[in-house]
Amino acid sequence: MGTEKDGVIENIRTRRSVREYTDREVSDDDILTIIDAGVHAPSGFNSQPWFFVVVKNREMMKRMSDHCKPRLLAQLEEVTDENAIDFKKELANADFNIFYDAPVVIMVLGSNAGFTTDYDCSLCAQNMMLAAHSLGIGSCWIGTACFIQDNSEFMAELGITPNYRVVAPIVFGYAAKEPEEPEKKDPEVVWVR
Repeated sequence: MGTEKDGVIENIRTRRSVREYTDREVSDDDILTIIDAGVHAPSGFNSQPWFFVVVKNREMMKRMSDHCKPRLLAQLEEVTDENAIDFKKELANADFNIFYDAPVVIMVLGSNAGFTTDYDCSLCAQNMMLAAHSLGIGSCWIGTACFIQDNSEFMAELGITPNYRVVAPIVFGYAAKEPEEPEKKDPEVVWVR
């Protein structure tokens, strides 16, 4: 069975979505360690439907951000939630980068042929973010980056074939400041005994 129960639970409880990064690069060895943790996630029928693209090119990240921002802004046009209103202001700012100027984006892609691909890749992504946290590296899932799928030029530049789709674009880097823990709601639990 598992080991280091308290360490694993502590890692889960203390991981945060980091949105401010230093310029310090994440080593290729650490990136490979993070990806290795991802591929140890369970997958339906042991299909392991994932494929990874690592982007360290900041000019490419800026171009991707500029492509994605107006698309999300259009989708959020009618949304009136307070958090969405604040985020729409950020998206409208020409200097705002959806990747928060992190030094690396790892895109978890999933096979279109997989039956449980989105679940599998989500489990993989969570493993990767927890592994990064255990290495002192921050992370944040950037769902907005999925909009690159509508740009065949980006897909070709990134080496993504039509057999795969973007499931979990995640930024990684060293936190400029540690985010506070957001308030957690009490879970609704039904017990059937």
